[in-house]
Amino acid sequence: MPTPSILVATWDKGLFTVTGKMVHQEFSYQSVGSLVPDGRGGALAIVGEHSLRRRSPEGEWTAIAKSEFPLSCCVAIGKVVFVGTDDAHILRVDPNGAKRCLTGFDAVAGRDKWYAGSAVIDGKQAGPPLGIRSITATCDGAVLLANVHVGGVPRSTDAGLTWRPTIDIDSDVHQVCAHPTRPAIVIAAAAEGLCISRDAGATWTIEQQGLHAHHCSAVAFGRNDIFVSAATGQFTTQGAVYRRPIDANGPLQPLGGGMLQWIDGVADTNCIASQHSTVAVADPLRGAAVDVEGLKNPAPATMLRSLAARSLCRC
Repeated sequence: MPTPSILVATWDKGLFTVTGKMVHQEFSYQSVGSLVPDGRGGALAIVGEHSLRRRSPEGEWTAIAKSEFPLSCCVAIGKVVFVGTDDAHILRVDPNGAKRCLTGFDAVAGRDKWYAGSAVIDGKQAGPPLGIRSITATCDGAVLLANVHVGGVPRSTDAGLTWRPTIDIDSDVHQVCAHPTRPAIVIAAAAEGLCISRDAGATWTIEQQGLHAHHCSAVAFGRNDIFVSAATGQFTTQGAVYRRPIDANGPLQPLGGGMLQWIDGVADTNCIASQHSTVAVADPLRGAAVDVEGLKNPAPATMLRSLAARSLCRC
């Protein structure tokens, strides 16, 4: 079986491919974000905020579409890609590169109550713009879910033509993620805790049991587990990653597997990636993508310790 690769996107140093102990840099000194699997053995990414690109399983990149608006996240359903923007719109990109804005999303109920998240840092108001922070689709392609920050998780069951709000806006969701093989299971990381849906995102329950703090920023699925990052706040200097079997109840448990109990800062949106029995976590201040094989033998990607990882993807 080929050795899986970890793709590590950064804010200003491009993208790094880590395969075993080999590290290869791509898109040198560019901003790369929103790394997600493309459903065909490759990956999608947003390069330079305005270019949507696809990486083939062989490692070749092709441009799919460009936009005058800053792009924030993407997801593929078959050959169609849905792209969120930093100003809270969603574009549909067809296989021929044609783009169109989903006007049904612009008309979703409650949109007038959305607001940009912010905090006071060193006496100054700071925070990202009102935008689409993450987007996901159930594995059967039947449901599309967009995480608005701050605006809940609108849901579409007709390929983006119409949308309905789901979770409470003030839950302050930071990432939504659908299970790769079970269409009913969706999770989300929110300021109120780990959000779980067992009806494809129609309804949600929020869990905090086992977490040292309930402010959650990133989620991912393993083969049988849920992974979630938690911290006391978005700008704290210490956080942790937790796990629990998907079908279990009870408290979440620290990631374990010989990993450090704490990470230096917050593992933010898209900074946990998993494939089969392995999981990778971006430690934002150490800058290392830490890979755990079977959650037993930690193997830190030490060559990346000087980088601030923005997004991770396993392929």
